[in-house]
Amino acid sequence: MAQVALALAFDDEPELPRGSTLPLPEPDSPERTGFELGWDFARHGLVPPAEHLDGGCPLRQGWEAGRASSGRSTLRSGRQASRHVRKWLQLRVQAWRRGRAFEGVQVTPHFLAQIDAAVCPVTRTAFTHGSGADTDASVDRVHNGAGYAAGNLAVISLRANQAKADLRWDEARLMAVLAEQRVGGTADGLSAAEWARMAVLMSFVTPLPHEVAASLPLLMLPPNRLRLLNPIQGLQALVTRLLLQPGYAAASQRLAELLPAGEVRRDFQLVFHSLLPRAWDGGRERDPLQLRQRLEDAWRDAALLRRWQRFARHLDAAQAEALVARAVRSGLGGTEVQLHPTERATEGWALETGGYIAGRTPAPRPLARRVAQA
Repeated sequence: MAQVALALAFDDEPELPRGSTLPLPEPDSPERTGFELGWDFARHGLVPPAEHLDGGCPLRQGWEAGRASSGRSTLRSGRQASRHVRKWLQLRVQAWRRGRAFEGVQVTPHFLAQIDAAVCPVTRTAFTHGSGADTDASVDRVHNGAGYAAGNLAVISLRANQAKADLRWDEARLMAVLAEQRVGGTADGLSAAEWARMAVLMSFVTPLPHEVAASLPLLMLPPNRLRLLNPIQGLQALVTRLLLQPGYAAASQRLAELLPAGEVRRDFQLVFHSLLPRAWDGGRERDPLQLRQRLEDAWRDAALLRRWQRFARHLDAAQAEALVARAVRSGLGGTEVQLHPTERATEGWALETGGYIAGRTPAPRPLARRVAQA
């Protein structure tokens, strides 16, 4: 479902200093990628990781060439590179070392600043940065079978990222069940509620049968710039987000008027009026983060979920997508909702190679070993 705002980043092509005879590696080769990565470390006045400073490493060669080049190659001379520039370079190093696809047109330091957050959406703890603690912010490929690409990246805590590892969304859902049954209520470092939110996060970027996607509670509102591949979840998020905006009563009425009169509209109004009192439980919450979390927790209510599932049965995936598109065109999504054509929603994700660069063989995946052992 979806549609993306294209952000172009015009970076300087590596230019060797005069008199140099060092040849550039072939385009699109791992060596060329490493060389350009080293060049960008030099441009931003940073030193690559020590393990890549061996003389024969293409990253080291690119870094030395960048340092020896003209002064204009250092974009931030006299200024410390921002946290998002450092994270951008770190992600590219990770992708290069592991043979992962990295979509470099849209995934830029600016993009990483756009998806930044103050609180982990999974653990709900405040982020730290560069402290070495498990609360440190980390950029995660939400769909493990896709590369580093716009729409597949979210900022979660290091603890949540390490627990998630290479699990699928349904395995994360099973971990929530296991954690609930254990003494202490945790499994692999996350509580049942945290695993449940993790599963919903991962489900957003996993194409699911419409009936399965319609059955899930919205335990997490989508992080910024994440692409929702299941239209019914897009509609669920849009309906819930109406309560974050002023004038939500009028907005819900406008959305209802986009539906056929009769049972479909009545079922929608039942959903909204079941969600409303839970958002107001204990008084109207003024803090945006607290209100957001209260709305997420409202979806734990079994009666609300049943009413949502009854409403969702009136729609198939195409109808849900069309309804979201009409709602967004009507201004009901605000300025923060973008639509992406289906064929472009996963552009740059490298799904056909499991998120790896073509020709780079991934390590075999342990078949749900942790889940089976738990």
